[in-house]
Amino acid sequence: MGLNGLSVRDALTLVLTKIPMVERPKQHVPLKTKLQFTAAILILYFAMGNIPLFGLSPDTLDLFGQWRALFAGERFSLSAVGIMPVISASLILHILAGPKLMKLDLSNPRDQMFYLNLHKLLVLCFVFLSSISYVVGFYMPDQEIAYQLGVPIQAISFILLLQVAFGGMLIYYMECVVTKWGVGSGIGIFIMAGVTQQLFTGLINWMPDSSGLAVGVIPRWIEIAQQVEPYKISEGWLTFLFQNYVIALITTVAVFLLVIYLACTRIEVEIPGYLKRRSSRGKVRFPVKLMHFSYAIVAPLVFFPGGWAILAYVQGFGRLLWSNGFTTFGTYDANGNPIAGCLMYYLDPIHSPWDWVPTLVHSIYPDIAVWQIAVRVAVTVSIIVAGAMLIALIWLKLTPGLEMRDIKAMVRDSGLPIYGHRSGVKAIKRAVDRSAPKIAILGCGILGALLVVANMFGTLGLVNVLYLFVSVIVIYDIYGEISSERG
Repeated sequence: MGLNGLSVRDALTLVLTKIPMVERPKQHVPLKTKLQFTAAILILYFAMGNIPLFGLSPDTLDLFGQWRALFAGERFSLSAVGIMPVISASLILHILAGPKLMKLDLSNPRDQMFYLNLHKLLVLCFVFLSSISYVVGFYMPDQEIAYQLGVPIQAISFILLLQVAFGGMLIYYMECVVTKWGVGSGIGIFIMAGVTQQLFTGLINWMPDSSGLAVGVIPRWIEIAQQVEPYKISEGWLTFLFQNYVIALITTVAVFLLVIYLACTRIEVEIPGYLKRRSSRGKVRFPVKLMHFSYAIVAPLVFFPGGWAILAYVQGFGRLLWSNGFTTFGTYDANGNPIAGCLMYYLDPIHSPWDWVPTLVHSIYPDIAVWQIAVRVAVTVSIIVAGAMLIALIWLKLTPGLEMRDIKAMVRDSGLPIYGHRSGVKAIKRAVDRSAPKIAILGCGILGALLVVANMFGTLGLVNVLYLFVSVIVIYDIYGEISSERG
């Protein structure tokens, strides 16, 4: 047989099938069993996060600390790599499987098997690449352990590499178990678990911060109420509420409710007359969820966060120029923050209330004018919203549209009668595909604005707003799946 595309796929499939994989259930899995599988995997996931890596030096730094919620892994533990390799492999395959590149038909069993096996291979590659970057980059081996065992320090580094890689592959198989045998998506479950842990810590953490009060909202306000003398409010009520996380608690609840509302919002798409109850103009309106397409691009927004990435690159370029004596675009203080009045200040994104609330900003930088803060806020909102819309459009251009089974599920959920089943579904698919860019751009524009506003006010436990958004959608989808199982 010649080395055409099909023979290469078959040869690769034959090799890749040697890698173990989690098989799909042959029959329907009861809801109780799904919940048991999901609960067991979550317990194992939290257990892995509490198993430290053997041979790791106590002087090791966590350079990926700000991304821990995204990785869904705990630093210096078996879950250090987290779900990053799984999502990276899924993103690449989602693009390659489109009609313009690999031309895979996922309704074809042979193409579907090739897709799944290729996903395993990519996950394996990303796991080992991530493990190598961890161990070689900043996971320092403990010389004392190497001395006690009588082995070279390179042997401890190799043991660290094996531990990190083993944990990464174990998380991949755990994700497969949840996706195929449990409730919801494995990736979403792990992200939700990490965010939930942060929120829980932000509520009840009794550890004191620099002010001497507890970090958690509940114990913090208990300590304030128990003081013999009334708590002194020296900088105004607004600053007091921000400093004691009341605004963050309100923002978190508001984001939760708003995302649920957006998830339930539907946009009606006009379908040329293939349905029984046609209007006088021969068209029927078909409801499409606003967040149907925008949730599909949450993953690329997580890794390529549009305007934030652009602003981060700009700041990096500005610091590079400043460090080499070029100060035309801006100068920076000792903490690496751009000084007010320069171009780089206005291009520095808003991350927290301390970046835009005048009383909080003036406590650190007393010479900044209010109009300068307002311009910085306007620039941040404009760039983030425009970046989110641009990513939505690019993602839809690079990836395949909805499959027929997705359209059929949407038709079934809508309750509309179909006239000529095949022709009716195809007409709906064409209309939805045509409307997809507008729906995605609108949804991601709303998402971008929500991200900026919520970051401006802060969230409970310092949870990243994008991760909070993903977690709320996961909870909403799990609720829908459980409701459909019971119904």
